[in-house]
Amino acid sequence: MISLRQRIVWASLLGSAALASSGAFAQAPAAPATSSAPAAAVAQADAAAPKAQHKRMDPAQRMERMERMQEHRAKRLAALKEKLKLTSAQEGAWTSFTSATQPPAGARPQRMDRAEFAKLTTPERLERMQARQAERSARFAKRAEATKTFYATLTPEQQKTFDAEPVHAGMHGHRGHRGGHGPEHSAAPAKS
Repeated sequence: MISLRQRIVWASLLGSAALASSGAFAQAPAAPATSSAPAAAVAQADAAAPKAQHKRMDPAQRMERMERMQEHRAKRLAALKEKLKLTSAQEGAWTSFTSATQPPAGARPQRMDRAEFAKLTTPERLERMQARQAERSARFAKRAEATKTFYATLTPEQQKTFDAEPVHAGMHGHRGHRGGHGPEHSAAPAKS
């Protein structure tokens, strides 16, 4: 994504190049004016554009958001269950699937404070990041296995219905809407 500062710099460079090539400034020396114009534009952009600050939600907002997401997930799962027209024999598999794909209870794992993270050595930072990645991979493997197990209990017609649903309908918790919504994001679970 191009920042406001970069846009202003590019616009001023393109504008000065267009004016110089059109001959409008053929009589006046353009070099001193053009070299200071981008610097002035950049300085003005820095002063005008407020610095983007990442604000963390307070605990009450975080809890409210988590509740909304859980309600939304419950509605999506209820709609999926209705579309699948599950039999009573499949209810146990459905319950196992929904509980295994449930996002972790409570808030997501607390991140280390940026100041504390900055004090770590590079190998220590890498170890922390690797541990978090391993946790995410383990959670995904659990969801994937539960989905495959549930998928195996479905009839071919139900499998087609399940395949037509976006992946985030049942597999993802709070990260479900981060990706796109196109066909590349609604691939069917892998068959064992």
